[in-house]
Order: sequence, then C-alpha cells, then structure tokens
Amino acid sequence: MIFDTDILIWVQRGNEKAAKLIEKDDSRQLSIQSYMELLQGAKNKAQHKYVKDFICQFEFSILPLTENIGHRALIYVEEYTLSSSMRSGDAIIAATAVENNMKLVSSNAKHFKVVKELQLKAFKP
Repeated sequence: MIFDTDILIWVQRGNEKAAKLIEKDDSRQLSIQSYMELLQGAKNKAQHKYVKDFICQFEFSILPLTENIGHRALIYVEEYTLSSSMRSGDAIIAATAVENNMKLVSSNAKHFKVVKELQLKAFKP
C-alpha cells in the first residue's frame, strides 16, 4: 500500500488510528513526492531528522519518479486540473500508485477520486 503524505502527518500529530494503519501494513510504500513534502514541512533540523528517522524506523520503501510516472502525472494534470483542481503533487502520488498497481490510502480522498484507474482507500481520522 502507498500512503499519502497526510497519513504520515496524522501519525506525527498523534493519531493512533493512522499509526495502527501503518503498523499493520507489511509493505509500506511512499511516493518520492510524499517524502519530499514531509521534508519540506519540517520547520527545523530536529523535525527534518524526525521525518527521516520515522521513514527509516517504519521501513518505508521510497518509490522513485520514473518516466512513466511523470508521463501519467502529466496526463492527470491535463485531464483533471480544470475540472477538479488536480495539483501536480497529487498527480505524481496518484500516478505512482497506478504505475505500481498499488492501493493508495489518503484522508484527502476528494483529491484523488477523479482518477478512475486508481485503487483508493479513504482514511477517516
């Protein structure tokens, strides 16, 4: 399963339901986009280290941005930006899940529901 950035933010805020969701998954995946968003959200070196340690401790695999993912994300932006306000970061995360044939879990399901081929699991904190 691929976790959207928001799930890890919920864990950082102390949400036990999000933490249990991550703990019970044996194959924790993260798009490189989500990893970059988490690092960008760090306000200081301590938070930056916390993010890196968290990713390492829970043994997340970081999925790279490939040519196919980039191409699919571009198609999503072209197709869904005007109708559904699809942002480039969400397009990359969705494309990563689709290209790897994996389910994406997010509490921001509205950001992704327009992508028909995406296997989406909505998380309610």
